[in-house]
Amino acid sequence: MSDFATSTERLLTQVRHWEEPRWAASAGAGTKGDLAYVLVQELADLGAEAEGRPSRMVPRAHDLVLPDQLRVVADDLLAAEPSADLLARATAAVEEVRYTL
Repeated sequence: MSDFATSTERLLTQVRHWEEPRWAASAGAGTKGDLAYVLVQELADLGAEAEGRPSRMVPRAHDLVLPDQLRVVADDLLAAEPSADLLARATAAVEEVRYTL
């Protein structure tokens, strides 16, 4: 399993059971939900880069959907067979959010 896949699984294990109050807790300039959404968008953008297509905005759904969104964009990124550099950037982004949450 790649470092990215491992980091993503660790983050999902950390947050998939969270309820609304936990997502709404403060984390820097916003909430933990905001921070996770920024990661979802960043991974979607990296996936678009790997596929050579323009980035698109990921809908900001309810916080309880964030683990599902994270799973989907992470799987899409891996399916795009990204370069080692792009995968390293994605892994760093996931790790940063995981440690911040």
